[in-house]
Amino acid sequence: MANETMGTSEKIGFHKGSLATLTKEREELLRILQIVEQLMQMHVKELKDLGVDLVAKAKEVKNLKGKKPIEDVLG
Repeated sequence: MANETMGTSEKIGFHKGSLATLTKEREELLRILQIVEQLMQMHVKELKDLGVDLVAKAKEVKNLKGKKPIEDVLG
């Protein structure tokens, strides 16, 4: 097998490279999540400014226990 023919230093290099790549991927994912969170907060603020009570809507959805899709409740 390929794993058996790899030397120890090659294995170490492979795993270090993989971790470096995954670290960069994780950082990018966190950056994307931060952007999404900022956009969501902007929409929440605008809805509050427009008089939409999101807490009441959330309670209403919780009380429905899946009887209606969220799109119907928010619409």
